[in-house]
Amino acid sequence: MKNCQLTGVKPVFGNNVSHSHRRTRRRWNPNIQQRRYRLPSEDRFVRLTLSARAIRTVDKIGVEAAVARIRARGERI
Repeated sequence: MKNCQLTGVKPVFGNNVSHSHRRTRRRWNPNIQQRRYRLPSEDRFVRLTLSARAIRTVDKIGVEAAVARIRARGERI
């Protein structure tokens, strides 16, 4: 499934509405990317599945703090 490990963003669902106002279901997927980061405290690399916004957050707060937040959400890395 397309989930962000840091922010938890998931696909959202709604309707396509045509000109005649007929509705069909659709989904909006988040912009999910896989990035590989070096984790100096554990002397290894981690592969994270992140949204584009979360990648900017990791750049800002650092990979150690980001991994701490992911683990606080209860996810295993």
